[in-house]
Amino acid sequence: MNNLPLSAALSQATACSMPIAHALFDAIRAATTDGVGISREPYSELEQRACDLLQTQATAMSLETCIDAFGNLSMTLPGRGRDQAGWITGSHIDSVPTGGNFDGLAGVIAGLTAVAALRSAGIVPAADVTVMGLRGEEASAWYGGAHGGHIGSRAALGLLPAAELDSAINSRTGRSLRAHMLDAGYRPDQVVEGRAVMDLDRYRGWLELHIEQGPVLERLGLPVGIVTGIRGAVRARDCRCLGAYTHSGAVPHEYRSDAVLATVELIHELEAEAERLRSAGHDLTFTVGKLFTDAALHSITKVPGDVGFCLEFRSQEDDVLACMTERARTASARIAQARRVEFDLGHFSPQKPATMDAGFRASLARGASDLDIATMDIPSGAGHDAQDFVHAGLPAAMIFVRNANGSHNAREAMDAADFELGTRLLAWMMAH
Repeated sequence: MNNLPLSAALSQATACSMPIAHALFDAIRAATTDGVGISREPYSELEQRACDLLQTQATAMSLETCIDAFGNLSMTLPGRGRDQAGWITGSHIDSVPTGGNFDGLAGVIAGLTAVAALRSAGIVPAADVTVMGLRGEEASAWYGGAHGGHIGSRAALGLLPAAELDSAINSRTGRSLRAHMLDAGYRPDQVVEGRAVMDLDRYRGWLELHIEQGPVLERLGLPVGIVTGIRGAVRARDCRCLGAYTHSGAVPHEYRSDAVLATVELIHELEAEAERLRSAGHDLTFTVGKLFTDAALHSITKVPGDVGFCLEFRSQEDDVLACMTERARTASARIAQARRVEFDLGHFSPQKPATMDAGFRASLARGASDLDIATMDIPSGAGHDAQDFVHAGLPAAMIFVRNANGSHNAREAMDAADFELGTRLLAWMMAH
């Protein structure tokens, strides 16, 4: 392949390396299924199985491997100049409960496949290329309490407050993140806020391939997207509205403390404010992902006295996130007084927006043109480990791969041909 132009050599080499990807996807799916979908809970046996299979593949490829104090797996292809800053690529290993096999994992497998393609094409990179499998990115799907998710990346980058180790509580077991990390054999005591265990001077930038988690590429008929930026988020995970349980027929409305109607009014007001901001040209999504009464106490003949719910705001604008957070606080206080209830919104955990590096984006666009891959610029509404690298000061870029049926469900449907194109573009970046 050495006599071929670079684009042709990488295209051929990526195609030849795809059996590695197929075998890893199949093996990890089989090892981590819950019978319906994929459930690689952070710091669980199933997440560890996936990590072990990735490390076994890296060892078979003669890559240098290491696992840090928080369980993050690094797999490095040595470059010509080992003292120079090289690329780091990857994504997360875990999943949401009963999720799909591609969310996160596709980025790690793409990294290994791209490294194999470089070797197959006879390309020795100028500096080291490291593929990283990160732990616990989806912690928000498994842990309540006060925390910001993205456990592995933030811990490695010195961005994880030590208090979150105890305030993040597993919704299944009732135990802390610290306890689960210890059970898995890792070292939560090594979390020191503001001090990274990674030497960021070793890296030129972070590259992350990820399935698109929305419908845009699918609907526009494009296989690959180049991400412009990642929305920030503010989440209140454990909100409650406390009223009073009373008889549904005997108590007049003016005497009730109806937790459901108060909560509905709050949600309606927040949605109206969100619509106002969107109409004014601002970027914003608003979601109430959990809304429930107490199954042990609620009844068709009772005025509900307790509602649990959560709030999530996402935007690329810090001011918009701050506006919606303040509106939630002021509206809940006013509604509580009017409807004779009490709101406890708990802790709002923020994640700042992250802009992808303009130079890297331009390089990806050149690579896509060189490789004859149809792409578009696209923002990411979902959070990714890439944002944590940006917040730590390392520039980043992301490649989206078309994915039917959305994400965070067992029906994720990334096509192998699209994955190959995205991996080809990733390898092109690594070669430059």
